[in-house]
Amino acid sequence: MDHNIYLYVNGSAYEVRVNTEDTLLEVIREKLNLTGTKDGCQVGECGACTVLLDGRPVNSCLVLAVEVDGCEVMTVEGLIGAANLGDKDTLHPLQQAFVEYGAVQCGFCTPGMLMSAKALLDESPNPTGIQIQQALRGNLCRCTGYKKIEQAIIRAAEVLEGEA
Repeated sequence: MDHNIYLYVNGSAYEVRVNTEDTLLEVIREKLNLTGTKDGCQVGECGACTVLLDGRPVNSCLVLAVEVDGCEVMTVEGLIGAANLGDKDTLHPLQQAFVEYGAVQCGFCTPGMLMSAKALLDESPNPTGIQIQQALRGNLCRCTGYKKIEQAIIRAAEVLEGEA
């Protein structure tokens, strides 16, 4: 059965026709053409599909689209300009730090890592290493060994706090 849902994605309002079995991931990638959110395992194990749903990180492959009617969603595409009052040409400090610290290798896990890190920094602007590890526990990376990712998050926190 099809339903119309209304949601806000990266600050824009959308009305989308969905089937009861459609996931938020499918809506983001296939109906809204926002392909930064990755389709990894489809069972909530890898974190590649992590988005912020009303400010909280979720695996979009596990959320039914009908459940997000009226909700606010931020994908990795929404990070650009998010810390710079809408400047769509400026990377978010997290994105910049991931590049500077080599926390981006194959890049498949990066969107999910960025979104989990954004949620962490929104809640805890000056996180400890343990807090970072806990925030990323649902995101798998096969390339970086996580140390560079942790360093990048610490650097982004400094920039966002104005310590840079």
